[in-house]
Amino acid sequence: MTNPILRVEPLGFPWATVDPFLFCAYHDDHYPRGNGQLAPAVSLAGREIGSDFSRKDGFSMYHGDTVPGFPAHPHRGFETVTIVRRGLIDHSDSLGASARFGRGDVQWVTAGKGIVHSEMFPLLSEDEDNPLELFQIWLNLPAKNKMAEPHFTMLWNGDIPRQVVRDAAGRATEIAVVAGALGDIQPPAPPPESWAAQPEADVAIWTLRMEPGAQWSLPPARGEGTRRTLYFFKGADAVVGGQAVKAPCAIELRADLEVPIVAGGSESEFLLLQGRPIAEPVAQYGPFVMNTQAEIMQAMTDYRRTQFGGWPFGAADPVHGHEPKRFAKYPDGRVEEPQEA
Repeated sequence: MTNPILRVEPLGFPWATVDPFLFCAYHDDHYPRGNGQLAPAVSLAGREIGSDFSRKDGFSMYHGDTVPGFPAHPHRGFETVTIVRRGLIDHSDSLGASARFGRGDVQWVTAGKGIVHSEMFPLLSEDEDNPLELFQIWLNLPAKNKMAEPHFTMLWNGDIPRQVVRDAAGRATEIAVVAGALGDIQPPAPPPESWAAQPEADVAIWTLRMEPGAQWSLPPARGEGTRRTLYFFKGADAVVGGQAVKAPCAIELRADLEVPIVAGGSESEFLLLQGRPIAEPVAQYGPFVMNTQAEIMQAMTDYRRTQFGGWPFGAADPVHGHEPKRFAKYPDGRVEEPQEA
């Protein structure tokens, strides 16, 4: 039997990725109660405010100085896919769009030729803690799409298909399909200029939650040359492709093989990232990802000159009030709210 595992590595921060993915950050912050100003109701002494990744007391302020999060910052040349499992994020951007999303929602932003956005983590509850758990995934754009018009969209929790499969013993595996079909299950369409929108790209973003002892087999990828990584981020141990592994770890798999997965004695959770490589040169400087250093220099010049359209909000870290209601306001003024089951 051919071994489907190419390598196993421990997880750091951020998680290592392979082409067409650039970056994957997993944030699992145990924020305390809010103080009425959507900020932590605890002392922030000992933190490097403005650049706090300390995880002191189980959470970080990141680049926020009052509300945790990432105030206005630019991107060019790639996409961000933000999957929020717990908590809420307030988004604002230079297109004039804004949103409050979370609790299973996914935001997909094509930066293209340039966008500025903020991602703030408001602590709405003053009566209990405000945990926040999310993935932010950077998906590269091919050269022909790097200067595409920026695009913002929401994939609400209720629109993301989920399949529950039970093994012979009745133990459940739940698969959430954010991108890339799983059998007959089709997720919402990705943005039109995305690498994920190209049929030959074979991009998939799935999350798996397995009950203790559950068994499920990851089907082979459809595309030739596809690469895939399975991130085992919650649980204790599992058997993947016949090999015992311990969490947290990244498992690079052969994409042309079916891979049996058996959860260990506790609930196990995985993130799958797969896609056919774009296979183009990558030049990166912070939030700009292009193909050459000359293009990086041009991105920096363009941002200094145009601010990628300017910032239409009165603060670099806008938040959207004290009501937990989720919404998206698009650049054309259209307001959308999730339809809950």
